[in-house]
Amino acid sequence: MNITLRQIRYFLALSETGNFTRAAETAYVSQPALSMQIRALEDVVGARLVERTTGGVVLTPQGRAFELHARGVMSAMTELEAGLRQPGRGGRLMLGMIPTVAPYLLPEALPILRARDIGRDLHLREAQTDKLLEELTSGRLDAVVVATPPDAPGIAATHLFQDGFLLAGSAARIDDLRAQALTPDALDPGQLLLLDEGHCLGDQALKVCGLGRRSSRLDLGAASLSTLCRLAAQGMGLTFLPQIARQQEMAAAPGLTAIRFPDPQPSRQIMLLRRATTPAQGWFDDLAQILRQAANPLLDQNI
Repeated sequence: MNITLRQIRYFLALSETGNFTRAAETAYVSQPALSMQIRALEDVVGARLVERTTGGVVLTPQGRAFELHARGVMSAMTELEAGLRQPGRGGRLMLGMIPTVAPYLLPEALPILRARDIGRDLHLREAQTDKLLEELTSGRLDAVVVATPPDAPGIAATHLFQDGFLLAGSAARIDDLRAQALTPDALDPGQLLLLDEGHCLGDQALKVCGLGRRSSRLDLGAASLSTLCRLAAQGMGLTFLPQIARQQEMAAAPGLTAIRFPDPQPSRQIMLLRRATTPAQGWFDDLAQILRQAANPLLDQNI
């Protein structure tokens, strides 16, 4: 069976108007062309779908059954077309985020996304930057939030916000540092707690300090920022704490204290990426604006 969408549209126009001439006008086609498509549809179905009477056209029992299914098909097509015009609105949005952003930004962003009808069918993928970029370029993700400028071709980026690095540790360790001229490059590398290799936050922290991965004697290979914060709160060392994570991590790790570096303060740039071939209008620009809005209360904190 090979029923075309054009035949379905013509048939529904005929069922709604009850007249071949008016149906042809509604479908912007000549009456002979519409009649030919209806006959071809009946041949494919193997049954008469309409009866020609003196009062116009009426549907046969098979025609009424076909009409029910045809309207379902056209309704699904309308939803599909709307979803393609505006990904994320009424359709599935595949969004990726790095682990040092997702736990902090998402709780603020999700209520706004749902209110704007973008988060109704939101699917989140949390992974490291390289994996997210791989899945973005392959089409498995629609957009990703990262903190490393992409060097892959075909990727378009928009700036979301600047996330400052704080220095976090136990109250005793931080008190010892308050009176010093605190700069990242003056820190003892042996006191730094870092994330596992592959996490961009650990590499960015080392870059800020002008160090290499082997410089830190306390590189414990931690897989999460939360683990580092708990270790730092127990006096095991110092760690770089992104400002968007401050409120949540300090609440979860009693005794953790964080201070700012003097200007120019070290920071990371948080970006939203998409494939350059994917239009930004109607979803990507809206998503970027919502993520910026969600970050504001996390960044606007007195420290």
